[in-house]
Parts: sequence; structure tokens; C-alpha cells
Amino acid sequence: MSYLKFDKSLMINLEHSLPKEMLRTNQSGAYHCTTIVGCNTRKQHGLLVIPIPSLDNNQHVLLSSLDETVIQHGAPFNLGIHKYKGNCYSPNGHKYIREYDCETVPTTTYRVGGVILKKEKIFITHESRILIRYTLVEAHSRTTLQFRPFLAFRDANDLCIENKVASREFTPVANGVAMQMYDSYPTLYMQLTRKPKYVHEPNWYKDFEYPKDQERGIPYTEDLYVPGYFEVDIKKGESIIFSAGIEPVNPRTLKKMYDDEMKLRTPRTSFYNCMKNSAKQFYIENADGKYLLAGYPWFKIRARDEFIALPGCTMSVHHTPDFEAIMDTAQRAMTEWMETGKRDPHLEGLDQPDVPLWMIWDLQRYCHDQSNDICRERYGQLIKDTLKFIIDGRHPHLRVDANGLVSVDGTRQPMSWMDSTRADGMPYVPRTGYLVEHNGLWYNALRTAIELFEFDPESADEVARWREIADKAQESFIATFLNEHGYLYDYVTGDYRDPSVRPNMIIAAGLDYSPLDRRQRKGVLDVVTRELLTPKGLRTLSPNSYGYNPWYVGGPEERHRVYYSGAVRPWLMGFYANTHIKVFGWNGLPFIERMLIGFEDEMKEGCIGTLSELYDGNPPFIGRGAVSYAPNVAGALRILRIFKNMKIIDE
Repeated sequence: MSYLKFDKSLMINLEHSLPKEMLRTNQSGAYHCTTIVGCNTRKQHGLLVIPIPSLDNNQHVLLSSLDETVIQHGAPFNLGIHKYKGNCYSPNGHKYIREYDCETVPTTTYRVGGVILKKEKIFITHESRILIRYTLVEAHSRTTLQFRPFLAFRDANDLCIENKVASREFTPVANGVAMQMYDSYPTLYMQLTRKPKYVHEPNWYKDFEYPKDQERGIPYTEDLYVPGYFEVDIKKGESIIFSAGIEPVNPRTLKKMYDDEMKLRTPRTSFYNCMKNSAKQFYIENADGKYLLAGYPWFKIRARDEFIALPGCTMSVHHTPDFEAIMDTAQRAMTEWMETGKRDPHLEGLDQPDVPLWMIWDLQRYCHDQSNDICRERYGQLIKDTLKFIIDGRHPHLRVDANGLVSVDGTRQPMSWMDSTRADGMPYVPRTGYLVEHNGLWYNALRTAIELFEFDPESADEVARWREIADKAQESFIATFLNEHGYLYDYVTGDYRDPSVRPNMIIAAGLDYSPLDRRQRKGVLDVVTRELLTPKGLRTLSPNSYGYNPWYVGGPEERHRVYYSGAVRPWLMGFYANTHIKVFGWNGLPFIERMLIGFEDEMKEGCIGTLSELYDGNPPFIGRGAVSYAPNVAGALRILRIFKNMKIIDE
């Protein structure tokens, strides 16, 4: 029995199958994303969605979908499905689906009378190419397959409208055709392993609707260009591969290309394997280096998200070389920015105040994975330079005060991960002054550096300086944030202490070097458990705090307003688990293990095999936002690594 298999009864019920999405990537920015029945429900869905650096830093939908038709005795049976204006679904090909299996590659099995057709999709790693293999499992008479491509050639966040600018020209290539709708876009090559008959019938199909965008209160209707169709005969037991890419390919190599790529796949046979596969989908490699994408389908490479997710998405799945490659790229970017102010073209938000603190937290994780000596040799100078940059007052947004704490000005723009803004750019959650997680990370960074260089005589002066600041920071942290109710204020500015119960305090409590002692950690843990803990992670605001709103729904303005007002964030569970272990030791592991059940339940919900960006704060805790989010996957993997190290679970 497959871990991710769905039978006919679910697939033909659109109420249950349409909310389930799937995602595959090429680890270079391109992706394929749709629902498990193949009906696109959001504008970012597509069969081939790729970055086009010559245009911009966004992703673009080239091939929106491919409708397959089985023809027997002159009778066509269309296997596609789209939603059109007027709540009309056509051509209702989902009714032919026998089962859907996503264990190794997305595999759909159709049954049309006596015909059984299997469709398997696979992305080629580091190449903007998707292959679809069709195998005729059963047939009692001559069978013809017809393929009708739906082209968009647009930004993934825009919509396509019928126009006269789009080129209707095509160029014959080996076993297929090549098309370029607009001059600024690359050419799309559509080829098959067998020479097909191509019929050029250019036409616009109008009024496709995307219900996910409609729910979000944004434009949701578009037109797609259909240039014609391919036809090819297929025999029982035969396989035909369809290729879509931005470079031509020798059709004779497609079978080997497909088989070679299959060898690289890790079957999604467990929660761990799902998370491992999901983590690897965030890897991005380009000419400038290796990065970690924040999420799909609309996130870019963001420094804070990259550093929060990096240890979990690499070292927790035994991919330490990938950690090093991504960190080496980040090291170059951080060093150049600190020395010259020049920004990396891909790594957004490098100047945010907590980014260097998260980076040092990553390097602390690297020490645990490797050793202090290896970390010091490879990244020691980066840690020194970063702390000096902050202490000397050269960071544009982070200031070290006389009491050892760090402060920010978040009154006019967001200065933390809680970064939703109003239409005028002002933050909805104006956290300013001393932020609790910033100062927890700052204290942790200082103590990490002291540990690394404590016995290095050449670093004695720096260590003494770090220790002096850290001692002040610890004392000031307790005096500033700890209140009489046993939890931590979220931020403090002047005489104002924000009493909102938010999960940022668990970050400070869950760090290896926390300013809190065990008793104080337990006080924080008790409040967080009582008011913020859910089966999907931690709420961003307690139901007992002013402004709580658990529902991430409505138009853009409504969703921005409630982004951090109660919605649940799974990635914070990594710090919750660390705190729980710091307080209760290994006796607390069974409780954490039970909490993972809520995450495993999500493997067949939302975007199957991964974790959504956020979840509603109240039952039934529906997944919202981006379909797959790197920090959430990383948080789950960090917890799984704890259990693996204790031999409590198998991978």
C-alpha cells in the first residue's frame, strides 16, 4: 500500500480531490504544480513553470497544461479537466481516473472502457524540462493518443488574455514542434519519443477560472492559447514519452533521461521521506551559487527564511555538503554586503536585523553536525566579522545598547519575521525597540563565538569583549522581558512592554544558549503550551490576547491584517521541542512525538507530501498561503532528527 495513494472514490469527487495539490521542482527554480486531478486552481499552477533571468527575477508559466485524449474506433475520450466561467468543469476527464499515486513520481491511472492508461510525470534535475511517460497497460483494439497543449507564456502571478501580439507560428523539430509566443520569452520545445502527427489549429480557449485565486479576492480568470494537437498510435505494453523544455532534445535520449532521473528519486514511503523530498525541492542552484528558496509557488530566495530553514533542510537529512554550498554562497554575499554594501542579486532581505543572528545560529548547528574545529576553520572569520560589524554600529538596522541588548526601529517598517504591511507600507505588527527573539538570538550568537574561540590566544581580546556584552545582555534580558506571569514580553520600547502572548519567546527559550534558566524556560513553555500550541504548530497570537483572529481568509488586505494575529506556524515547533527537552529531558520526547501526528496527517492534505505556509488558528486548522514552505519542512525535520538520534523512530 502506497503512503500517498488515492483511489477512484476520492479522485472523482472534486470536493475532496481539488483541494489536494502536488508539487515537483528541478532544484534550479523551475516547478510543476497542479491539483491531483490535473485541474489548475490557481494562477501559479502549470505543467512547466520556469525562471527567466533575462526577463526578471520571477517565475513564468510556459505550458499551463496538456490535455490527453484516448481515441478508439473513432470515439474520443478526453482525460483533461478545467474550470470555466459559470462553475463549469470540462471535459470532466477525472471520471476516468482509477487511482493516483505520488510515492515516487506523480502517477495517474485512467480506465476508459477496456483501455487502461498510466501517466507518469518527472522533472529533470537542474534542467527546465518535464517528461511525461504514457504506458498503455491494457487495450483490445487500436488506440490513438491525442495531446493538446495549453500555453500561457506569462508571469506566474499574472493572467493571460487573448491578444493579437502572440505569435501563432511554429517550427517543426525532431518528433515535435517549437513555439515562441512572445519575443522576450524562450522557445518551448514539445517533442515525443515517436514521431507524431501534428495538426496546427491555433485558437484561444477563454474564461478559465482559478477558484483558489477567487477565494483570495484577486483576479482569477484568464484565456489560454492552444496551437493545435499531436496524435500518435500506441500499442498495448508500449510507452511514449512527451517532453516539454526550453532546449531541443534528441528524442532517442528521452527514455534513458527518464530512467536515469528515476534512479535519483527517494520514494515517499514515510513521513520522514516526504519531508526529505520536500526539503530538496527548495534547493536552488544557478550561476551565482546555491540557495534555499523560501517556498512555492510564489516565494523567492529570502535571507531570513533561508537561514531559518537551512539546518533542517540540509543537515537533518544528511546533506551536509549542501549546507556548506549554500552557506558558502551566503558567506560571500554577507561579506560583500558588510564590506561594500552591495547586495546579492538573489538573496533578498540580507540587511534585516535578525538575519546575521540566524546565520550564526546556523553555524552553531553546523558545529554540532561536524565539530567546533571544522566550523572555526571554515566559518570562524565570518562569525568574527559579523559580530564586529554589529558591535561597531555598522549594521543599518541593529544597534547594541549599553545594557548589552540589541534594539531596532520597527515603527515605520517591519524589522522581524512578523513582516506584514499595510497598503502604505507601515507594519501591522509594529514591533520596535527590544524584540525578544532578536535578543535571544543575539545572546546565543555571543556565547557561540565565545565557545568557538575561548582557547584561541589570538582571539583573547575579542572573546573578552563578547563575554562582557553577553553577561550584560543576560542580566538585562531577564530584567527587560520576564514578567510576573512567568512568560516573556514580546517587545519592549521605552516604558511600554507588549504583553501579547506570541511565540517569539519560545525561540529565545529554545536556543542552546538561552538567557533563561531551566525554571524560567518552564514558565515560558507552560504559557506557550496552554495558549499557543495546536496540532499544526504554534499560533502567532494567543486567543486570550487582543486582536486574535484565527482565520487567514478574504482579500489581500484582510489576509495581511491577520497574518500574525493567530494563524499557526509549524516551523516554531522546532524551538518548542528544543525547549521541552531542555526542561524535561528525554522524558519529554513522547509528548513531542505525539505532536508530530498533526504534521503527518497533512501529508495527504493541501499540497500532498509537504507542509503549507500556515494554518488557521482554530479547528479544523486548514492549510493556507503558499503550498510548501521551507522553514516548516525544516522545523519538522529537526524534530525528526532528534528522534532519530535517540533511535526512537526509523527513517
